[in-house]
Amino acid sequence: MIQIIDKSQCCGCTACASICAHDAITMQPDVLGFLYPVVNKDKCVDCGLCEKVCAFNDHYDTSLNLEKPLAYATRHKDMKEVETSRSGAAFIALSDYVLEQGGVVYGAGYTDHFRVVHKRAVTKEERDEFKGSKYVQSDLTGVFRQVKQDLKDGLTVLFSGTPCQTAGLNSYIGKKLRANLILVDIVCHGVPGPYIWRDYITYLEKKQGDKICWVNFRDKQEFGWKAHKETFKFVNGGGKMSFTYLFYQHIMFRRSCGICPYANTKRPSDITIADFWGWEKTDPDINKDDKGVSLVLVNTEKGLELFEAVKNRMTVIPAKLEDCLQPNLQHPSAIHSQRMDFERDYERKGFLYVMKKYGDMGWKMQLKYKIRKIKRNIKRLLGK
Repeated sequence: MIQIIDKSQCCGCTACASICAHDAITMQPDVLGFLYPVVNKDKCVDCGLCEKVCAFNDHYDTSLNLEKPLAYATRHKDMKEVETSRSGAAFIALSDYVLEQGGVVYGAGYTDHFRVVHKRAVTKEERDEFKGSKYVQSDLTGVFRQVKQDLKDGLTVLFSGTPCQTAGLNSYIGKKLRANLILVDIVCHGVPGPYIWRDYITYLEKKQGDKICWVNFRDKQEFGWKAHKETFKFVNGGGKMSFTYLFYQHIMFRRSCGICPYANTKRPSDITIADFWGWEKTDPDINKDDKGVSLVLVNTEKGLELFEAVKNRMTVIPAKLEDCLQPNLQHPSAIHSQRMDFERDYERKGFLYVMKKYGDMGWKMQLKYKIRKIKRNIKRLLGK
């Protein structure tokens, strides 16, 4: 039976819980809300399937991969799709095609007041909820089994997620049903704890005295594509805050993110999509307006077949792989040295304490922001 002694060895993909025919495994949250498998020994028959299906290791399946990914800079030709997507709307082009062929699409959406979960979509309107970045690990409980049932029913399924999620699903589905499954992963920076996000929403609503009705983790319409600032809309007004500060500190990531085996160009999916940082090396004009451009890596023949079917919907420019190697295509994110201190402080003293101590809510950070603002204003007055 599977036993998680070292938390860094589990990515929370749910493959082990999904494959258990006796439902002996449930996914239980830790202090930060990350899900880990817990075995009910009374139900377990010790078949070993849960251990065999685990793909969070250096031996994950790349048997279908091309020798080298094909890299492209892409942008959807419909600017409305670009403006409402995080990058260049490559995911929209891919998923539109699958839906138009009668298939289904899975991606990260919201439930229970912005709790991030994976959902199933059979229409473009349902799929639109998957647009944009969501800097929280999504809950996959029950989703892998739902995907398998769709495949057994003869449906084509496009599943989008982090590479650990696609690797887990690939291992769980098996080779017999893989033919109609299209896996699309993102270049992942790491996943923050769901409980921190939950508490952040609660904090903002209490401070504002109003309910949040809309969230955008990276609002490029307000701040531009290069910016990493989120926007919240309240029922009776608007507000802009900062969750991303802690995100980029790597201090609230899942422990497994620091040893991610997928942070390379041997991706566990048919297609990889991401922001194209360094697009200027490929084409100096494709993102002059700062509205966003997607990096697409085609990893398998199946991925190439889908990409060829949809590329007429996008502006597509071939790129050199060496010009696309952002950090998380070369190595995992380095976890903050105070990651465990953060977790202990959160457990003992709560959300507001850690946001002030490690985040940007404390007086020291606020003072820094004011000093920077004063310096910018002085430079502006001096015409520099």
